[in-house]
This record gives sequence, C-alpha cells and structure tokens, in this order.
Amino acid sequence: MASKSAATLLTVPGPHGDREVRLTSADRMLFPEPGITKGEVVEYYRAVAEPLLKVLHLRPTNLKRYPDGVEGEPFYAKRLPKGAPDYVETAQVTFPSGRTAQSLCPTEQAVIVWAANMGTFDFHPWPVRRDDPDRPDELRIDLDPQPGTDFADAVVVAATLHEVLDEAGLVGWPKTSGGRGVHVFARIRPEWDFIAVRHAVIAIARRVAQRIPERATVDWWKEERGERVFLDYNQAARDRTVASAWSVRGRPRATVSMPVTWETLPDVTPEDFDVRTVPGLLAAHGDPHAAMDEAVGGLETVLEWYAADERDRGLGDLPYPPEYPKMPGEPMRVQPSRARPVPDGEP
Repeated sequence: MASKSAATLLTVPGPHGDREVRLTSADRMLFPEPGITKGEVVEYYRAVAEPLLKVLHLRPTNLKRYPDGVEGEPFYAKRLPKGAPDYVETAQVTFPSGRTAQSLCPTEQAVIVWAANMGTFDFHPWPVRRDDPDRPDELRIDLDPQPGTDFADAVVVAATLHEVLDEAGLVGWPKTSGGRGVHVFARIRPEWDFIAVRHAVIAIARRVAQRIPERATVDWWKEERGERVFLDYNQAARDRTVASAWSVRGRPRATVSMPVTWETLPDVTPEDFDVRTVPGLLAAHGDPHAAMDEAVGGLETVLEWYAADERDRGLGDLPYPPEYPKMPGEPMRVQPSRARPVPDGEP
C-alpha cells in the first residue's frame, strides 16, 4: 500500500536562486531488499546533482519511472510529463517515424529532484544538445554480456575497445551500466548525423570483434551471438538511449551506473556502486569523468574504416531495430534461422 506521509518542501539551489521542490511520500519503500525509500533516492540525487547535471545539461532526456518501486512495472516518459513546474524546460526531438515531441531538458538541480520525486530511477539523455538535436556530440558504445557471460567478460572486451578508440583518435570514458554491462562514451564534434555516428560505432565494434572473435560480436540476431559480449551498435540509432552516469538502476540492490577510469575498471564490480555508497565515493574521489568535455574528437578515421569495410570486404550496414522504418542500405531484417532459402538461379 502506498505511503500516506505528509509532503515536504525541499530547498534546492539553482542558477536563478533557490527553488522549493515538493517531496511526497518520502517513506514509500522503493527497494525492499536494502530498505531504500523514495526519500533516500531523492537525497541520493541531491548528493550527485552536480556531476549528473553536467551529464544531462541541455540534453533531451527520457525518464524511466518506477512509480511503484523496483518491484513494480516501469515505463519510459519520452515527453515532458503533464503538470511539470514552469522552470522545467524542454527540447524538441524527432523520432524515427518523423513525429516530434517536447522532451524534458534538464537545466538545473531542481529538475532532477522533481523527476526523482515522480519515481524516476534512470535518466536517459539523448546524445545531442538542444541547440543541435540532429547531430550527436557523444558517441556511445554499449557492451552487453550475453547469456553465459558477465561483467568480467565485458571488462575484457572494453580493454580491446580502449585500444581501438585510441587508434581512432577518440578518448573513451567507461562506466558501469549498473547491471552486467559496460558503457563507453566519447565526446565528438557535432558535425555528423545519427546515421554517420551509427556507422562509426559499427566500424569500431567490428574491429573489436575481429580482434577477439571468441569474446565479442556485432551479430544482431541473438541466435548467432553465442556466449560472447554484444557490442550493441543500435544504441547509436536515433531515439535510442542508455542510462546516464550517476543514474539509479531498476535493480534489487539499487545499483548505480558509475563513471570509472580505465585504470580502475578491471578492479570494480557493479555491486560496488549503489545509492548508499556512491555519494561517499564522489565526496572522497570526485568525478572520474570531470575532464570529458575537454577531450573532443572527430569521426574522420572511423568513417574511413566503415567505407573500407564496405568497399574491400563487402561489409555494409547492419539491421536496425524492428520498430524503425526500412533504412537505405539496410540488409533484410530476417532472423537467419527463418530466412527463406534463395532458389538456384535467383540473384
């Protein structure tokens, strides 16, 4: 049963002075296993608001909301929820269908606290800024362990990815996903559209998979992946997002997607970082990704790799997610085991 505790007004500092944000049902249990309440989640987000806001600032942001806690059914809010305070700003985004929407665009800490009060665990920012929503300024690679593999396997693949990014002239910044995976981001100049950025991720992922084929794969169809780590290139497609650094994940332990360094990544586990441990780690060690905005690269080299793969090896585009319209140059979206054999004599 939902808590009936009285609402509290929280004073939250911001660029335009303090704001009062309403906290309701602070003692509602959101994570029963560790006993973490809604009030504790809100206080967590207040503690990490500075680096989180740096991650989200001026980005269209989806909210993954858990109004009934981690054991309830979550949903994504891709449009600004009704009843938002007047200080909550928006950014217009265009979905693959061509439809547009006004998405939440965080500009101050009060917005984060307001969203957390509505049961938001994860913040899912687009890889673009509001003033140029069609050209990403962030390249993202999602290392997704398949059945039979785990976080340690993703860390091994991430080491090879680090080498490939260095060769491409890109600075990668790793973080735990909060689950079994690893995310690696790189700042890029906003000069390429979503299709080009996705092609760049495909080229990078292919090089990783070619170097360690027994551990990594770019195969879209699950039946072909085996016990390997999937480099999910479609997370670079328009409208696809991953949880931001510092986001609370919908896991029983209230783990957090934690930014780390390449040096510390081999020595951590996802369970090291949760709502109760991360504020202290931030206070003691600072933000491991504080210098990310100072390391901006380009895609010239990786797009040359993509072109060479297509020209010399016949490796073109890969399948998009099923809800996308058919894209130019995309292969058939047919599961290999269900593909119709081509009769003799047909091209």
